[in-house]
Amino acid sequence: MSKFFTVMMHTYRSKIKSKPFLITTIITIALLFVVTNMNEITKMFGGDEVSKVGVIDRTGNTLPALQAQLNQTRDDLKAEAFTKSENEAEKAVLNGRLDGFLILDKDASGIITGTYKAEDVTQQSLITDIEMALQQIKNKSAAESIGLNPEQLAAIYSPVTFDKESLSDTAKSEEEAAQVYILVYVVLFFMYMAVMMYGSMIAVEVATEKSSRVMEILISSVSPVTQMFGKIFGIVLVALTQLVLFVTGGFAAVKLNGQLSKSESIIQELKLNEIPIPLIVYALVFFILGFFLYATLFAMMGSLISRVEEVNNLMTPVVIVIVAAFMIAMYGRENPESAFVAGASYFPLFTPMLMLLRVGMLSLPVWEVALGIGVLVAAIVLFAVIGARVYRGGVLMYGNAPSLKLIKQALLLSKEEKKNTTGV
Repeated sequence: MSKFFTVMMHTYRSKIKSKPFLITTIITIALLFVVTNMNEITKMFGGDEVSKVGVIDRTGNTLPALQAQLNQTRDDLKAEAFTKSENEAEKAVLNGRLDGFLILDKDASGIITGTYKAEDVTQQSLITDIEMALQQIKNKSAAESIGLNPEQLAAIYSPVTFDKESLSDTAKSEEEAAQVYILVYVVLFFMYMAVMMYGSMIAVEVATEKSSRVMEILISSVSPVTQMFGKIFGIVLVALTQLVLFVTGGFAAVKLNGQLSKSESIIQELKLNEIPIPLIVYALVFFILGFFLYATLFAMMGSLISRVEEVNNLMTPVVIVIVAAFMIAMYGRENPESAFVAGASYFPLFTPMLMLLRVGMLSLPVWEVALGIGVLVAAIVLFAVIGARVYRGGVLMYGNAPSLKLIKQALLLSKEEKKNTTGV
């Protein structure tokens, strides 16, 4: 056991002290702060400047109504009358005096029309607000033309009353469903990224030792099985450490955004702090079990590789499975009750993602959740046994081209190595 902890802690310490780990962690946390507080940062650099739009009003009376509508939606957009020609307006835009100009006119039916011109039309938010304001003016004008008063017009455009009630006592409310949706999406994304990042790290770690011929020295003092599980647990600790730092950094970034904007943070707005504790526990359980499952596969694959350059070739089948699980989970977010999703959730390589999805989005009976966890644990034990045998033989294999056929060869070599060790 002491040798196991020695391998695990050596792997853990060497990874968290490495420059790639430190640089990736710092950059990711910095990006979380930047993305979360982008609105406040843009204000610091003048991002809150008022946009000026010149208006050539050929209708004679639409501009005041347009200004009133825009004042209700945003205070950083000013529509001002432009009394000169269209050519002069174009020059004003190109010279930077105006962000754009709007031509108001009427068609043959007397309906208000608008033509917006700017140096480029990529400011979709600004254009959409102007279009919506003109739509409101058009609706009001049309209502007045047929004799409707403001109260009647408001009644026409008021949203229909539509209530949703669940007949099942265990069904989730709309608010709970939104909370679960976000949590499941975040966990699925983290699981996908963790498996892709740290799984390949295990394979590269083993391949690096083999390529440097360190393996022969290691196996003389530490058994291959101890090495494999020591590396797996070491990388798991690295993954959990980095993910905890990411989550802590993201939480701090969200809290800072709430303080700077003096409004509720997304955590309070979506009431993510009210997510049920059992669901958080399930998320951690499926995340850790899923990571162990794929980590065992990656360690087994890494033992079959002689050079680091060959990692990507042999990792392809595992990566395809991970991508397939992620894509099914994305489909299952919209159709969690699908029979296809339910059946796929009991396939061990898909279970970590899909069972978590179903637990979060549906009210599953306890036995289904227990069965999913049982299937996952059984698969981990099975893969660990097979992986240990492949690892035992695979670490002594050199000079072979990457191929899944090497698994059989590694198993045979493992048996021979075990007989030599036990003297049978």
